[in-house]
Amino acid sequence: MQIVITIHATLKTENIRTKSSIYPATFEAKLGFDAIRAMVQRRCATSRACELLAEAGFCTGFEAVREQLEQTDEMQRICALDASFPQSGYVDVLHFIGKADVDGAYLDEPELVALAQMADTANSLAAFFAKQSVDMRYPRLSAMVQPVQTLEPVSKGIAAIIDTFGKIKDNASPALQQLRRQAVEVQHLVSRRMQAILKQAQADGYVEDGAEVSLRDGRTVIPVSASCKRKVSGLVLDESATGKTSFVEPAEVVELNNRLRELGFAEKREVVRILTAFAAFLRPYLPQVALAAELVARIDFIRAKALFAGSIGATKPALTDSPSVGWRNARHPLLEAALKREGKSVVPLNLRLTPSKRMLLISGPNAGGKSACLKTVGLLQYMLQCGFLVPASEDSEAGIFDAIFIDIGDEQSLESDLSTYSAHLQSMKHFLRHANAKTLLLIDELGAGTEPQLGGAIAEATLAALTRSGAFGVATTHYANLKHFAGSTDGVQNGAMLFDLQRMAPLFRLEVGAPGSSFAFELAKKAGLPDGVIAGARELLDGKHENFDKSLRAIARDRRYWEEKRAHVKQTDKRLEELAAQLERELTQLKGERKRILSEAKDEAKALLAGANRQIENTIRSIKEVQAEKEKTREARSQLAAFAQRISAPDESEADTQLRRKAEELQALQRQQQEKRPECGEEEKPERGEESTPRREQYIPAQAGDIAVGSVVRIAGQSATGSVAKLNGNGTALLATGNLYITVPIAKLEVLEMYQKK
Repeated sequence: MQIVITIHATLKTENIRTKSSIYPATFEAKLGFDAIRAMVQRRCATSRACELLAEAGFCTGFEAVREQLEQTDEMQRICALDASFPQSGYVDVLHFIGKADVDGAYLDEPELVALAQMADTANSLAAFFAKQSVDMRYPRLSAMVQPVQTLEPVSKGIAAIIDTFGKIKDNASPALQQLRRQAVEVQHLVSRRMQAILKQAQADGYVEDGAEVSLRDGRTVIPVSASCKRKVSGLVLDESATGKTSFVEPAEVVELNNRLRELGFAEKREVVRILTAFAAFLRPYLPQVALAAELVARIDFIRAKALFAGSIGATKPALTDSPSVGWRNARHPLLEAALKREGKSVVPLNLRLTPSKRMLLISGPNAGGKSACLKTVGLLQYMLQCGFLVPASEDSEAGIFDAIFIDIGDEQSLESDLSTYSAHLQSMKHFLRHANAKTLLLIDELGAGTEPQLGGAIAEATLAALTRSGAFGVATTHYANLKHFAGSTDGVQNGAMLFDLQRMAPLFRLEVGAPGSSFAFELAKKAGLPDGVIAGARELLDGKHENFDKSLRAIARDRRYWEEKRAHVKQTDKRLEELAAQLERELTQLKGERKRILSEAKDEAKALLAGANRQIENTIRSIKEVQAEKEKTREARSQLAAFAQRISAPDESEADTQLRRKAEELQALQRQQQEKRPECGEEEKPERGEESTPRREQYIPAQAGDIAVGSVVRIAGQSATGSVAKLNGNGTALLATGNLYITVPIAKLEVLEMYQKK
């Protein structure tokens, strides 16, 4: 249909491709991309999506590649994060909707059901992306869906005539409703009459007990014994396979069955009329329907690619509009899946090709992963330029090439009379003829298949010519002359597949910067070759080659050693960082704990201060009440000193200051009471050695036994006073004076006589 072809052109992304874009013809099979297509196809719900998958090919347009990658990346995020996205209803209608464009033609009931599902899905997709377009979360897909108009009239039109079982509704038209009502009434008459006839025939012995009315060619019949079929009036319509039973349509219901058949024919004609009328109604909407159907198929295709990408951990790398390769943690999806089934993991590939270092020559042991590197680079680049996300880190960088040529595997052909080496030469001829600065070359075992010295020379000349062409590429080899060439030629770099000499096993990891040894003698020994054979082989080698190979092995050994050291240092640094972070967390926690403890201590100090105030007031009141009797005064002073000792703390400066003030108030009160003592009654006689006149403040040199906590003292020769907060036991005392605490030798203190320890 012309409309569908036009819609295809509207939505199709152009693939810029020439005949020489890829080489050889078996390119996809050699890299495994045919298996990738098969895995994506299993996730396609529509045949049109499968067609789009088959059409997906190598694209050389930067904008086209970016468009496809970003569409798939957006869909991958939708599948992973947005449960409201339509997950079903992806059905094919493009192959039959063209019938509705012909006068008198119509779509049958199953086709209308499929059309309704597609229309609902298209409406849901349009609504979904309309909501997302506000914050532009999925700009590429939103722009793709934008041209699609709603198919609500189509959906409602189908819902008006098709029920949930996919059949024309009774009320699709008044005529159909009347015909079906009449058919039901006649059917009831037939059923009642047939049951009466069956019972009578059973009573007469013509029909076996337990027999039931059945249908033959749409007409109701009863099973009658063959010997009695003439005894039941009616038409014999069929017989059993054994001939023992005849199916008779009783004459009494022949007319009723005829009526039923006539009603059935009329119903079919009415259904066709309804469907034809709907096709006429649908005809103006066909362009919108075709556009929506193509959109649903393309969304199905992109969704299949996104689901596959999620299954292999694929991402969208940074894309540049120039040839380059910058894979980080790249994995071959088929190899990774195969190893996973064996309980193993693939070793990721890190590889970078730039205009200044555009050729990489990989050497190393057999079965060390050289060919896997080639295939990984080729497959991921091809997947990328076919619009597929790739299994590599998001910080990878990928450029666009105009062509990818590969020479991997054995291309010998009996039909073409080509040996393995001849096939390689055919590939090299194609490479030399068509390679340029926008070509990616992948060559496995460059120069192999012929006499080593001659093959190595031809391989070196070929590699030199390809390097001059400006082409990018990766090649593998065992030839020493190619390793020397790579080390001395601008634009070419050596690479080695690492080998563990201790375990005698390949590490499958690429190291760029130095060539690798083939470890031929080591692998031969591991394989079980006799030591004599290996020793004889060593003798046959010239010293230069052996020294070169020894140097490569030494480099590999040293590299392995320093890699382990570097890994250990990284691990140690990581551990130190973790410990530093842990200490930082603990320090923060301790600071918080200290703050909490200080806050609690402050609250406790306030409570102690309040208690101290009460204690001092009680002491003052006690002294007043007993009129400063000497024994009572001494006892109160001792209690106050003991309480002060309990609450004294070096960091409670504010509390101590208030205590000192209270103590000074108490001293002043005592002096007043001493001055007033003669007026309070009988004059108190002085003890021996005391003068009868009132005392004035007197400080006497202090001894260790003369003072106690709470004693008022001063430093000899100074006027400032303070109270003893603590006796340290080493001949010093902690003195509280103002807001300060100082430690002073007791020998330098003078104690107020009234605070002298008795």
